[in-house]
Amino acid sequence: MAQSSSVKRSNRASGEIRLPGIILGIGLGGFVDGILLHQILQWHHMLSSSDTANIDVGSYPVTTVHGLQMNTLWDGLFHTVTWLAVLIGLGILYSRLNDTRSRNRVWASRTLWGWMLLGWGLFNVVEGLIDHQILGIHHVISGEFQVLADVVFLIFGALLMVGGWLLQRSAQAPGSTQAAHQER
Repeated sequence: MAQSSSVKRSNRASGEIRLPGIILGIGLGGFVDGILLHQILQWHHMLSSSDTANIDVGSYPVTTVHGLQMNTLWDGLFHTVTWLAVLIGLGILYSRLNDTRSRNRVWASRTLWGWMLLGWGLFNVVEGLIDHQILGIHHVISGEFQVLADVVFLIFGALLMVGGWLLQRSAQAPGSTQAAHQER
């Protein structure tokens, strides 16, 4: 069965904001991790498990001044990368909005939010696998519930990815009122 022209335009519009949405989600997800888990809750820092890491990065326990200085430095570098991801995502989104082919195009906010949630989940899964599992340089929390917290972090990331995918798809579902009116 052939797709209607409004659904095809909706799919094309979703593709135009896929990349900036995912990059924004990666950056904003990194901010949530860094601000909430590193700074507010202080559950971990970038190198807070350096003593038990799977690679030799040195010893930087957060209970010493030197260790806290190094962790703060690496947290700052992490925040710089997430900030740059947000700037890049905004720059790409702005360029897509200013593209003459996209002028007067209306995107469903569910599409952008869906891609952003997918990006946040992607950040959690990749960061959780690399930093928590492979390198072991830090964990969500240390101690008795370390493995459980790391697994919950990965599951939460996967759920964000699935939820984001479903949310952006719901904005372009064939036959939906939103898809039919999205281009008007």
